[in-house]
Amino acid sequence: MGKHGELNGKLFISTTADDCREAALRCGVGLEIAEFCWAQRIDLDLEKNVARCRELMEGLPRFIFHAPFAELAPCAIDPRARELAASRYRQSVRLAERLGTKRIVIHGGFIPEVYFPEYYVSESIHFWKRFLRDAPDDIEIMLENVMEPSPDTLVRIADGVGDPRLGLCLDVGHANCSVSQTPPLEWIEPMRPHLRHVHIHNNEGDRDLHSPLGSGTIPMEQVLDTVLEACPRASFTVENIHCRESMDWLADKGYLK
Repeated sequence: MGKHGELNGKLFISTTADDCREAALRCGVGLEIAEFCWAQRIDLDLEKNVARCRELMEGLPRFIFHAPFAELAPCAIDPRARELAASRYRQSVRLAERLGTKRIVIHGGFIPEVYFPEYYVSESIHFWKRFLRDAPDDIEIMLENVMEPSPDTLVRIADGVGDPRLGLCLDVGHANCSVSQTPPLEWIEPMRPHLRHVHIHNNEGDRDLHSPLGSGTIPMEQVLDTVLEACPRASFTVENIHCRESMDWLADKGYLK
């Protein structure tokens, strides 16, 4: 067993991995449905895409839904762009419910040199308070870091919204890229009160490569042990293009039975 516990009951594999279903069945873990990260799949052949998701999901124990993200910003300056984000997220809530989950990962939407951090925080708080007024009582939205330089803005958004339906998702790969000014391990404690979910993949500290867990500069064992100790209820998703190597690494390190 890993230093602070096992991941079997709280682990997911992203459907970005071409071997996700095989690995999930073998290890008895869940899936994070990423098929609709590309919003055009909502508009084109929706029922076909839903059917494909159901095929991937059959016989697996639990699921998370990843919402579309391209060109979507809750703090958008153009009000029509902001409404597009709200519309896509409402579609995501409905799709997640169709697919049997209430847990949804959504990118925070920060773009450096476009949005001032203070503006990003204040407008995101306004957006999410308004969005959650009409959202189901049992939904769980987890805002993910992508281009945020530190955990500060997302923590302030979650604090400012003050709704138990809104939590945070730490993507440790994004936290290790050049846009981040804060090492991955230093994101955990500030996010801890709101941390619900963690995306795990590795890179060399410059580009977002989504490399296997044991390949790259992120001290992955330290990250996993720190989260498991500080946030024992948090769940995890392996986000690779091919996940077999990462799943074997987790097993070798004692995180999977």
